[in-house]
Amino acid sequence: MKKNNLKIIEIDKNKTLFNYEKKVLIKDLILDLILGYYDFEKEKPQKVKFNIEVNYEDKKPSNDKDLKTIVNYAKIVKLIKKLVKNKHYNFLETLAEDVFDELFKDKRIDKISLQIEKLEIMKDCSAVGIQISKKRSHVKS
Repeated sequence: MKKNNLKIIEIDKNKTLFNYEKKVLIKDLILDLILGYYDFEKEKPQKVKFNIEVNYEDKKPSNDKDLKTIVNYAKIVKLIKKLVKNKHYNFLETLAEDVFDELFKDKRIDKISLQIEKLEIMKDCSAVGIQISKKRSHVKS
């Protein structure tokens, strides 16, 4: 008969056993913006729609009493509004890069998917725009 080699191990409650993969979703944020390359786009505001997914990782569950334990969707909306208020963007791509730069300041954020659409710019289309995903590189340089 084989001898049982099982050992009883004690779990250290201070160590994390789980990794959380979390995602913040912002859908159909519509803002009136003066945005674009052409002169007619600089004359009056146009409707621009944002959809964003922000993926982040955490080693512990969110604390229901501490706002710092989450990536706050209200702060993301406020950030986008601040960016477009303080600077004219010719291209959606440069606006997207500024959004990425600001959001990636939070080291927990791993990946951002951003879709920006102009809703009123072409009469034959309901929208035209871009979709870009950017992921943090985990390669140390």
